[in-house]
Amino acid sequence: MTGSAPILIGLDGGGTSCRVALLRAGERFEVTHGPANVSTDFDAAMATVTGALEAAAAAAGLTLAGLAGAPAHLGLAGVMSPAIAERVKSALPLGRATVTDDRPTTVAGALGAEDGAVAAIGTGSFVGRQAQGRLAGVGGWGFYIGDQASGAWLMRRCLEEVMLVVDGLGPASDLQRAILAEHGDDPGRIVLFSLDARPADYGRMARRIVEAAEAGDPLGSRLMDEGAGYIRAALAVLGWTRGERLCLTGGLGPAYARWMGETATAPRGSALDGALLLAARAAEAAPC
Repeated sequence: MTGSAPILIGLDGGGTSCRVALLRAGERFEVTHGPANVSTDFDAAMATVTGALEAAAAAAGLTLAGLAGAPAHLGLAGVMSPAIAERVKSALPLGRATVTDDRPTTVAGALGAEDGAVAAIGTGSFVGRQAQGRLAGVGGWGFYIGDQASGAWLMRRCLEEVMLVVDGLGPASDLQRAILAEHGDDPGRIVLFSLDARPADYGRMARRIVEAAEAGDPLGSRLMDEGAGYIRAALAVLGWTRGERLCLTGGLGPAYARWMGETATAPRGSALDGALLLAARAAEAAPC
């Protein structure tokens, strides 16, 4: 560590952005860089992470080398095994770094030390519960085989239902008709859109589905109810009970409150706050 001032590093990286917070002697420095999902493009993600760490160090009047002994917690999307975590750690000059996916940092940020559950619903999704200092979670397996209730899942399910109507296997709705019309009433164009869609497209369509559901559209309502059912089932598997704190986070999490039939509370902080908190806990457990 540089000098005698204590330093903590937290990092939250995903498919949209990579954020770093550096805490030095009580002063917090933050930077935001581009996407950093290590399962999508490892080398590009690590270049982003390194650049963000360098920028945070510079903001605090330090160099990247000066962070080598600082306790750090990196929560990165795409870290799905200890081997990937170790690969990330070995690519960085941080001798006291802990690397996980973004689930522990999201839960720590939302709940602090309190018991409860977090349903983090954005482009992807996962549900986690913290009890007596232990964290358990379900989901987070990605768009193709998981991420139920997420923006990507809502888009896929919505387009699936649109095509079922095209085939005469489902009831039409205003939302279905509008989506088909936007593609020139050509189902083939919807297929091409689904193959080329990116996270920003998922987000836009997910917001439309939420708005349609809130306006009473039967397709939108059915999809939101289906997503809420998944969240309720995940909470039950994790042992969450009414009376424990429940946070619905992410870009879509709060939208599910109406469909959940549960009372949710605002998160205490962000995943970046959680990364700093976990770095602080590691520093207390193994001080310099």
